[in-house]
Amino acid sequence: MSASVLFDAPGPKAKVRNRIYSVVGTAAVLGLLVWVVLRLNEKGEFEGALWDIFNYSGIRDNIFEALLATLKAFAFAGVLSLVFAVVLCVGRLSDHRPVRWASVIFIDLFRSIPLLITIFALWVGIVGDMTPFWALVLGLSIYNGCVQAEVLRAGINAVPKGQREAAYALGLNKTQVMTSVLFPQAVRSMLPTIISQLVVTLKDTSLGFMILYPELLYSARLIANNTPVNGSYPFVQTVVVVGAIYIALCMALSSLATWIEKRGRRAKTGIVVAAAAEPVEAPGVLDTTTPLGPSVAVEPAAGAAPEAGAGGSDGGSGRPGDDSTGSVGKSN
Repeated sequence: MSASVLFDAPGPKAKVRNRIYSVVGTAAVLGLLVWVVLRLNEKGEFEGALWDIFNYSGIRDNIFEALLATLKAFAFAGVLSLVFAVVLCVGRLSDHRPVRWASVIFIDLFRSIPLLITIFALWVGIVGDMTPFWALVLGLSIYNGCVQAEVLRAGINAVPKGQREAAYALGLNKTQVMTSVLFPQAVRSMLPTIISQLVVTLKDTSLGFMILYPELLYSARLIANNTPVNGSYPFVQTVVVVGAIYIALCMALSSLATWIEKRGRRAKTGIVVAAAAEPVEAPGVLDTTTPLGPSVAVEPAAGAAPEAGAGGSDGGSGRPGDDSTGSVGKSN
């Protein structure tokens, strides 16, 4: 049984209880879906004439143009939000107190203000005349840039402190440390969160219908209000179609985040270890009969007196204790 950092591994009773909760929850969700479908069927929302409006080329063209407008706003807002995030994150981590406090105030202010209010303020001309497109893009960029800046700051603070100290010890300045050591690791570790916030940015483009920007939700409202069928307006049908498009786009971004994360885990980084090779010469075998010390006795020079304790012509053993004629221990 293994334990997680956040919770202990469930035991046998907990596993049974979790299975029961899963079955009950799934049954409740399915029951709710069945009830919704039955209610819609009673009101005649599944009649073919109401769904046949999407076969008109004009309506399909409107939906396609609205989809392009949504993707265009999302592309600009996504890129600008990441640029703002980098600038605000650098300012948030600056050593200069005025820059740091200005970044903190800006981030906390626009994270606290509702996004729709920011978009309205830009649209009505609080900073100059703006088209609905740029009001929507700048509003999304400012808000999501503040959120992404905090994500990047969390990733930088998660980098082990020793790597920053080692980089400074090598003589790198702060700019080099940020660009070469901290930011690459922060982006890689926080990439799933960054892309998840981009999904939020994509969904928030639907707020453009409040300032008359022709995105998907604005186009859906026009289609539902201006295409009556037998006295009924296809609000449910339009919401289902447009909602399916939003779900498909968000799932595509989520799949991209999952793919990037898995690819990053498989990336080959670090020092490549060389393969082991055969030794050039086979090592010798230790001979147990060979003494570890010097194996060749030094011959005394001609005419030199033999050392005390050395074996002489009397056949002594050479040990100090057996040498009775040596100078060691003599008293006379």
